[in-house]
Amino acid sequence: MITGLLGVVALVGSGVVTGVLFAVMLSVLPALMVMPVDRYVYTHQLIGRHWDPAMPIIVLGSTLADLVLVVLSPGSRWLFAAGAMLLIGVSVISHFRNVPINRRIKCLDPDDIPEGWSDPRRLWRRWHALRTVLAMLALVVNAAAFTLR
Repeated sequence: MITGLLGVVALVGSGVVTGVLFAVMLSVLPALMVMPVDRYVYTHQLIGRHWDPAMPIIVLGSTLADLVLVVLSPGSRWLFAAGAMLLIGVSVISHFRNVPINRRIKCLDPDDIPEGWSDPRRLWRRWHALRTVLAMLALVVNAAAFTLR
């Protein structure tokens, strides 16, 4: 019973993470990439308001469910471990790469961008693409683990 519930948590959580990151990659990022700098900063600030704490809770909650399932589901142990590691990768990239860029943008005045400001959009997009791929892989692995448990 508990393994089924935790499996659903891991699967749904990794699915939500994948869906959100994929939607940003597919729709939000292309729009942000073509905006003038002032509109980009303003829009990025608006879009980024409500990700915390929702996304970290979902990513870490799914990771925790995977880690508990490593112990409780010996037949799918390695798949749940792989799912956890992939989600940890999403979390590490978010925390150490994308979030610091978000914080820099959050402090800017869209109407007064400093001269010589280094536009982080391409770098942010690269890190975001990597965490999106990791999330997709976590979803696939968690689906396999849940099915095979």
